[in-house]
Formats: sequence, structure tokens, C-alpha cells
Amino acid sequence: MKKKKVTDQKKRKEYEAEKAKNEEINKKRRREERRDRYREEDKQKKKTRRSVQMLVYEYMENGTLRDNISVKLKEPLDFAMRLRIALGSAKGILYLHTEANPPIFHRDIKASNILLDSRFTAKVADFGLSRLAPVPDMEGISPHHVSTVVKGTPGYLDPEYFLTHQLTDKSDVYSLGVVFLELFTGMQPITHGKNIVREINIAYESGSILSAVDKRMSSVPDECLEKFATLALRCCREETDARPSMAEVVRELEIIWELMPESHVAKTADLSETMTHPSSSSISSIMKHPYTSMDVSGSDLVSGVAPSVAPR
Repeated sequence: MKKKKVTDQKKRKEYEAEKAKNEEINKKRRREERRDRYREEDKQKKKTRRSVQMLVYEYMENGTLRDNISVKLKEPLDFAMRLRIALGSAKGILYLHTEANPPIFHRDIKASNILLDSRFTAKVADFGLSRLAPVPDMEGISPHHVSTVVKGTPGYLDPEYFLTHQLTDKSDVYSLGVVFLELFTGMQPITHGKNIVREINIAYESGSILSAVDKRMSSVPDECLEKFATLALRCCREETDARPSMAEVVRELEIIWELMPESHVAKTADLSETMTHPSSSSISSIMKHPYTSMDVSGSDLVSGVAPSVAPR
């Protein structure tokens, strides 16, 4: 009996020793696994720190529109070139509203988001705040707005969108109207507490709209300037329904372009084609049809043809 008791104690000691040994092995393995995991996490962190997110754009030799109408600029753009840029921008936004699939509301149209290439072709950029437009439901009924948190740039924000949080295509029309007023005056949207829309409306109502024209531009027929300013103010009306659609804006700009003296148009064509050395026949074509599909960023709209799309 005594011998059996000694044998049991011996087995128990051996068992406990084996158990302790296994626990030590497991602890060691867990430490190694933890160390390997920490090493892998450190590698991932270092890799993340080295990687930088970026947007890659086509090189825009002439910078932003804001740069090119700044009061500090020694050689500002003439009115014909400004009109050309306005039309190119409007066509680009019209493409977003009616031809993109699905349609897009940009939500941050401003002079610094319109880029100019070597030929001064306007390219609408920065879609960081853009929203997809509502699409028709099963019954073919399409909502007219997107309910969203108000975002955008002060001075360019649609006042009705600001109050109702309802984003529409007319919100982009308002913002583009502010850009047109910048082109017309050379002013910024908000200067020393003064709002460009309010100031130009006051000048228009008092019959002195031409006094607000950027004096650095060469002489242009008053009719062209007045029509351009009137269109800009229509775009900037407070009531959404009172603003023109983007298709109407494009048509109005094309009418104003047709009224421009040929000498101004020719000068614009020469400037925009300096980098490509075109033949005389190509310059003639540009003068007659300055906005063919290859000149409008992201759009193959044909000049003078408005898409048959129900307004949103």
C-alpha cells in the first residue's frame, strides 16, 4: 500500500512537471506570435506613412480662371476670351447635368475650380463635394432635388439651397452666375464685406451696369456686355424657378458670341491656338464654330443643340 502511494506521488509530480513545461512552451509561442503581429503592424504603419493619396490632373498650363482675372494680373483676359471660357464652362456643366450617367450636381462651381489648358479651354474640376442627381423611379418620376447637408464656398452658394438644404441643378446655375459676374467685373464674390451679386444688382437697377465692367478689358460692344451681365444676374436670382436652365445659359452665351465683332473673335482664336500652330483654314473654322466637341471638356454637345432632357 505504501509502495502504491509513492508511485502515485511520483506520477503526480511527473504530470505537474509536464504540465508546467507545456505551459511554458505555450507562453513562449504566444510571445512569439504577439511579437510577429506587432512587427507586421509596424510594417503596415510605415507603409501607410510612406503612401500619400493624391489626385492626378491633366497639366493645366494657364492655371485657374481666378488666377487669370485677378486684379494683380498685368495682362488680363479680354472679353472675347472670357466669354469663350464662360461658354466652355457652361457646356461642361451641362454635360454633367444631362449627359453624364448618372447625372451629377457639382455643388462647388467657382473660379478657382475652372482650370485653363494651354489653349485656354475651360475644364471644370474638383468633384469633392459633388452629388449624384436623383434618377427616375419605376414609374419614370424623377425628384427635382437631393436633400443634403449644405456644403460649398461662401459667395457662390445658392441661397435657396442654403435655406432648404435642397440641392438642384439650378444650384450650379447660381454658382456659375457668380463666376460670370467675376468675369464681367474682375471682382471676387465677397470683397470687404460686399457681395458681388448684391452690388451688381444695385448697378443694374440704377441703369449703370456698364460702370461695373472690368476697365482692364479692351472695348467691346455695349450690347454684348449688357446681355452677358443680364444673363449672369438671371442665373443669380434668389428663386430657383426664376433661373434659366444650363441649356438656356449655353444658348444665350452662343447668341452673345455671334454678336461679337469678328476682330475680337479672330484674336481669341489666335491666342488659343498659339501652342498648336494651326493653318489658316483651321483658324477660320474655330472662328465660326469655337465650341466643337473637342474643345469642351467631357462633352460632345453640338453647338446650338439643347438636349431633350426634362429639367431636374
